Amino acid sequence: MPIELKMPALSPTMEEGTLAKWLVKEGDEVKSGDILAEIETDKATMEFEAVDEGKIAKILVAEGTDGVKVGAPIAILAGEGEDASDVAAGGSEQSASVSKAAAGAAPKADSPKPAPAPAPKAEEPPKAAAPAPALAPQPAQQQRDEGQRIKASPLARRIAADQGIDLSSLTGSGPGGRIVKADLEGAPAAAAAPKAATPAAAPVEPGEIPHEVVKLSNMRKTIARRLTESKQTIPHYYLTVDIQLDALLKLRSELNKGLEPRGIKLSVNDLLIKALAMALIEVPTANVSFGGDHMVKYSRADISVAVATEGGLITPIIVGADTKSVSTIAKEMQDLAGRAREGKLQPQEYQGGTASISNLGMFGTKQFDAVINPPQGMIMAVGAGEKRPYVVNDSLQIATVMSASGSFDHRAIDGAEGAKLMAAFKRLIENPLGMLA
Repeated sequence: MPIELKMPALSPTMEEGTLAKWLVKEGDEVKSGDILAEIETDKATMEFEAVDEGKIAKILVAEGTDGVKVGAPIAILAGEGEDASDVAAGGSEQSASVSKAAAGAAPKADSPKPAPAPAPKAEEPPKAAAPAPALAPQPAQQQRDEGQRIKASPLARRIAADQGIDLSSLTGSGPGGRIVKADLEGAPAAAAAPKAATPAAAPVEPGEIPHEVVKLSNMRKTIARRLTESKQTIPHYYLTVDIQLDALLKLRSELNKGLEPRGIKLSVNDLLIKALAMALIEVPTANVSFGGDHMVKYSRADISVAVATEGGLITPIIVGADTKSVSTIAKEMQDLAGRAREGKLQPQEYQGGTASISNLGMFGTKQFDAVINPPQGMIMAVGAGEKRPYVVNDSLQIATVMSASGSFDHRAIDGAEGAKLMAAFKRLIENPLGMLA
């Protein structure tokens, strides 16, 4: 029977996306694992992978369509032995309702045919309304009970292997009970607390001033919403320290000479990432997240690093930066930043992290206060290193000094604990050999 291809949830926070580009056309034969389309999420452009074999009978949502809700049908796949033209004709009957499905709630999964009357407006987010029908998972569940092979798409298997997810514990929502990528990411989204609505901005009246109106990208909408939520819900406080950089700059120069044959070049930011990670392990009371009625204490320091892209800010993560060498951090950061600017990061590469660092020193900014990236408990804002009068060994000298400001969530981190973290960060940078031990 024909298979509806639906808008996938390509990240735990995705509720809708833009169908940026179709990579197949009507009449094309596809097999499991083929890339069908490019979909723009709130942070990146992701690939949509086929989970079944067949022929593209009808494309229901044109490329370039914005605001396609997760679970909305976007194409119809003719199965083996089916006449694609007949399937396409049946799909054409749904064309009038597809645009509504793309912009509103997804149609019910157990409906054998489109409802003759308009569907009532959904009162819940599409993610909550789009689980697979109760009967669909039965074949997959039966296979597990009989010890047979678990049905899962190649992409789902790769993600499960990378993240250590047990596929046998999941219920597939794909055709025939197949486990697809959305099944791996849906559970965290379903368990997450509902997000506060972002207040509508006041209308802008440019008057006769020459201007153009630029449509917001999905990334910019997400940045606006999350930063508004952060400032509305997190009681920020700020601590600033001045840090002498001369010893770190000298060590960086010596390390780069040794790493040059390997094609590795350390930046100051790579060493700051390492220093923040080690400081968080040294002061574990600052390596936390506030969870409402509980606190999450992390035993590893995963550092989210702010990277500016054309579409907005994104924060790829250096996982376990406290235990990695600075050369490894440099290589990973170069790769992550490059793919971030190309919009090719995977969700697990920018979602999570235990704390963040944002460096505007390369732009000449002396000092600034950053907004916390929830649910993290702190972010370090780093300014430019500059020559200043500075007391060294009880005498006034000229030194290279950098101002660093920590923004802390007062619900989770008391002022004294924040001050301990800032002191540890300062000491590690001013005595950088300790980071190489």
